[in-house]
Amino acid sequence: MNFALSPEIGSIVERTRAFVADEILPVEQDRSCWDEHENIRLDRLEPLRARAKLAGLWAPQTPRAFGGMGLSRVAMAAMYQEANRSIFGPVVFNAAAPDDGNMMLLTKVGTPAQQERWLRPIVDGTARSAFAMTEPAPGGGSDPSMIRTRALRRGGRWVVEGRKWFITGAGEARHFILVARTSDDPRRGLTAFLFHRDQPGWEIARRISIMGPEEHGGHCELTFDGLEVEDDNVLMGVGDGLKATQIRLGPARLTHCMRWLGLAKRCLELARPYVESREAFGAKLVDRESVQMKLGRVASAIEIGRLLVMKAAWALDQGSRAGKEISMAKVQVADTLQLAADSAIQLCGAYGYSKDSVLDWIYRYARQARLVDGASEVHEMVISRAWREQGLNFWS
Repeated sequence: MNFALSPEIGSIVERTRAFVADEILPVEQDRSCWDEHENIRLDRLEPLRARAKLAGLWAPQTPRAFGGMGLSRVAMAAMYQEANRSIFGPVVFNAAAPDDGNMMLLTKVGTPAQQERWLRPIVDGTARSAFAMTEPAPGGGSDPSMIRTRALRRGGRWVVEGRKWFITGAGEARHFILVARTSDDPRRGLTAFLFHRDQPGWEIARRISIMGPEEHGGHCELTFDGLEVEDDNVLMGVGDGLKATQIRLGPARLTHCMRWLGLAKRCLELARPYVESREAFGAKLVDRESVQMKLGRVASAIEIGRLLVMKAAWALDQGSRAGKEISMAKVQVADTLQLAADSAIQLCGAYGYSKDSVLDWIYRYARQARLVDGASEVHEMVISRAWREQGLNFWS
């Protein structure tokens, strides 16, 4: 297998790396640029986004016709790792969740009219978006078939009643993709709808506090009490909600992994100067075998993750759904990010545990990786099912 990147992709990687180093890291290191939820302040974000656009490093997942970079999944994998060398990198390049996954979905299945109304503003950076699927128990989470929010047909419109929660970015979103039940058919019972923040019939009940730093707009609980949606704002078709969810979540899971690899690399980058300079008991930490073992374990885990992500990205570019490949990458990289953050903190001691570095930010953020877009246990079930069905061909 040839893992060499083309000169074009290599140039994008180098330019992204330089932009992060020159433009984003200085802002990250200035805590006055952070908001109360430990993200970049919006007034500091917008100038960086403008410069990213001018540099041609904007909306990498979106076709050039809409103002994006039109990158393949393989090229995205290479760029996103560099983008998330900074904790603020993805949002600067318009490559952060949930907008990232929503743009990919709308690009793939939206009608031309829907793309103009709902996609283009997200690509332009004039609107943020959210994907409203997850519900409180006994509603749907990792299993969309359990969704209880309903959309009923009344007076030529769809009327939505129900609740959603942990909806990322909802507090800042203007455009929403909502998955609701329109029938009890086990395969075609769900439908995806598009709605705007200013429409009546719904509200944000609360912003849910979490242990880690938060995306802009937080993680919110939503209530629907008569939201009306026109037929023109049905995404795909009535009954295609499960298909839309599958189309969105597979690639979005993989772009999570791409970004997490960047954060995992950053953990080693932060630990290296400390262990190379810190002396104890007559030797530098880096010369201790126990320290070398920790560093080697993390570096190996990152490389395994990179290979799994690149294989899954390549499979997507070939037209495959890459279900098992994405699940394997998701489990590996989620574990790797937590291992990298924990190991770097351990190696840096009190400094790592302090807020003098961003390791504590990454450590708290990392814990969600084994939960979001399907818990690790769910993905291990997917992998196991594929192995049982394919036998020795699983490794073909």
